[in-house]
Amino acid sequence: MALLLDLANIVGGFLLAVGLLRLIPRIGGDLSRLADRGHPIAWVVGIVALVTGGYYLIVHLISGPRVFHFEVVGIGIGLALLWNRLTGRSAPRGERSEAPTGAHLLLAVFGLIAMVVGIQGLFTADG
Repeated sequence: MALLLDLANIVGGFLLAVGLLRLIPRIGGDLSRLADRGHPIAWVVGIVALVTGGYYLIVHLISGPRVFHFEVVGIGIGLALLWNRLTGRSAPRGERSEAPTGAHLLLAVFGLIAMVVGIQGLFTADG
C-alpha cells in the first residue's frame, strides 16, 4: 500500500510538473509527449493518491506515531488531479508555448515537490 502511495506521488507529481519540465532543453519535448500520453489516466492516479493518502492519514491519526508528509502530499496530488471531476470546473492548465505562471506555476512546483516526496518514500522504511 505504501508503494502505491509513493508511485502515485511520483506519477501525479510528474503530470502536474510537466509545465516546468517541458522547459528543460533537449528532453522537455519528450517529457511533454510522455505526459500527454499519460494524461488520460491522470484521474486513476488521482484516485489512487487520494485513497492511499487518506488511508494512511486515518491510520496515523488513530494509531500513530504521527502524520507524515507522504500522505498529506498524496491527498494534495489526488485533489489536484481530480479537481475537474470533483468540482465540475476545469483545472488550471497552462499554455504550451510559454512558461507557467500563477496557479499553473504553483501546481507545477507542487508536482516537483511531490516527485521528490515520492522518491523519498521509496527509500524510507515502513513502520
